[in-house]
Amino acid sequence: MPNPAKSTLPNASAKTGIPFEEALQKLETLVEAMESGDLPLESLLARYEEGVKLTKLCQDKLAEAELKIQQLEKTASGEMRLKPLAAELAEE
Repeated sequence: MPNPAKSTLPNASAKTGIPFEEALQKLETLVEAMESGDLPLESLLARYEEGVKLTKLCQDKLAEAELKIQQLEKTASGEMRLKPLAAELAEE
């Protein structure tokens, strides 16, 4: 008989390279399972811990994307390119 306290999802810290969308889907699955009310306390705690790791991973990826967007600039020909971070810091 499988241990109900063990998370069925892989450890998020071991998969920091997973795409944002995959991490978000796993987080949504965890929340649905936790909201079902059918899980024992140990299993809820394990899923909560996994959810915290996935939330942190998603927040980090969003912050990365936001920084990249802030660094985009239009060239004279209308093309978008990343401007150097040093140029952005000098403007402030």
